[in-house]
Amino acid sequence: MDEKNLDTVACPRCGSLKHTPRSPELKADVTRRINRAVGQLNGIRAMVEEDRYCGDVLTQLAAVESAVKAISREVMRDHLETCVVERIQAGDTEVTDEVMDLFRKFM
Repeated sequence: MDEKNLDTVACPRCGSLKHTPRSPELKADVTRRINRAVGQLNGIRAMVEEDRYCGDVLTQLAAVESAVKAISREVMRDHLETCVVERIQAGDTEVTDEVMDLFRKFM
């Protein structure tokens, strides 16, 4: 999906359009972390192709999994502090259902 289409993505639950402007700092941090995880995955792919020891591959997989979870926590924190707060302040308490669904995905 290209960036300009992000403005026209409808919420599957309510049909409203959603767009999340993020701070330049958050974008830079998340992008840096994603790039690092992608680099780790590329390294793991090379390890598998080189028939490296399974224990070493598993250790690296655990590291990249931890890195991805850290990215998710950062985006979740930002979501709670911005999108969720704004929706609750606007009187939309149904956002709590969305938050609970997101929590279930990460627990």
